[in-house]
Amino acid sequence: MTRRFVVTGTDTDIGKTVFAAGLVRLLDGAYWKPVQAGMDDGTDSTRVAALAGLSPERVLPEAYRLATPCSPHAAAAAEQVAIDPARLAPPATDRPLVIEGAGGALVPLSETLLYADLFARWHEPAIVVASTRLGTINHSLLTIEALRSRGVPVHGIAFVGDTVPESERIICAIGKIRRLGRLPHLDPLTPDTLAAAFAQAFRAEDFA
Repeated sequence: MTRRFVVTGTDTDIGKTVFAAGLVRLLDGAYWKPVQAGMDDGTDSTRVAALAGLSPERVLPEAYRLATPCSPHAAAAAEQVAIDPARLAPPATDRPLVIEGAGGALVPLSETLLYADLFARWHEPAIVVASTRLGTINHSLLTIEALRSRGVPVHGIAFVGDTVPESERIICAIGKIRRLGRLPHLDPLTPDTLAAAFAQAFRAEDFA
């Protein structure tokens, strides 16, 4: 069976999309964003494609593309779109598939469906991406607990940002979760700098 990973986060704007791009490249895989909300600055799919150097056929089309930059449930309501969970089944591909959620694990897709609920339906291993900034301990442990309470298998946690060893240690100890690595903030952020940093920070065998 083709390997699949769900990439979710503890918050928005923490580096989840950059991590997803690095992981897709490391795995020589494909990428899928189920719901894109907001397209003024491009989409996560186009950003991942550029950072990972993906050919078009390795970026699978979103089930929903919404123009309004806000939570998917609100964007859908503003555009009079009903998000149908049946359209959100992971697409078939012959490559490892990286699936990226939106914001945090409890972002709503509708009045009755959260991303974490969707992940539970798929039962694919989730990778929690967490910033190392202040507040990450609480946010990370809440995210891990929310996923596990729904029966979502949690593959591990990946940190993004400056090194904060004690925060990383206590999250992994209390959350009983595997630390996959830490991706530093990259300036400049290019396909080459991302590939080099990702290869240094993460091991391919941890995603086998």
